[in-house]
Amino acid sequence: MRAAIRLADADGLVAVSVRKVAAALDVGPMRLYGYITTKEELLDLMVDSVYAEVRPAGDGWREVLRSLAETTRQAAHQHEWLADLIGGRPQLGPHALARGEAVVAAMRGVDVDVVMPVVDAVNAYVIGAVRREITEQRAERATGMDKTQWQTAFGPYLERTFASGRFPALSTVIRDGVHLDADQTFRTGLDFLLDGIQAHISS
Repeated sequence: MRAAIRLADADGLVAVSVRKVAAALDVGPMRLYGYITTKEELLDLMVDSVYAEVRPAGDGWREVLRSLAETTRQAAHQHEWLADLIGGRPQLGPHALARGEAVVAAMRGVDVDVVMPVVDAVNAYVIGAVRREITEQRAERATGMDKTQWQTAFGPYLERTFASGRFPALSTVIRDGVHLDADQTFRTGLDFLLDGIQAHISS
């Protein structure tokens, strides 16, 4: 899997196939087809290998859920292609199951009917946040403009639009509200989610 992950890290998922991995390993593709028959199987194995890097830890369910969120985000930024593969059907590989076991075990004592909706909510938040961040990074590479340059380019348009008075609430938030960086945005949103979960469990 290391060879497949190296290809994907360097050039994205388009660079990954059983034949390309075989070429990177300098072996015939038929050697790999004895173990992996489709690209989908290869991608599943790659995701599970990366999940070995996601090791939720902490004291209590809140710390473990925060760790789950942050380590999953870190893995996705280290392996950008992961953002394209998470969020579908549950991963059932050994590392994915170990990740799930660590999280669910930390929620021992919480109503069993609440456990999976809570875990799903945190996973959904992480997937959405990570995909937004990765999409922004890809846009920067495609356009050659970082976030500040993009804001500068579109600033005059927004000033004219807001001057029309049609969007007073939005104008106030953008002009007067605090502007957080990606790390702050992620952690603030995660705090909102965990606070809501804690309130629900406590009630």
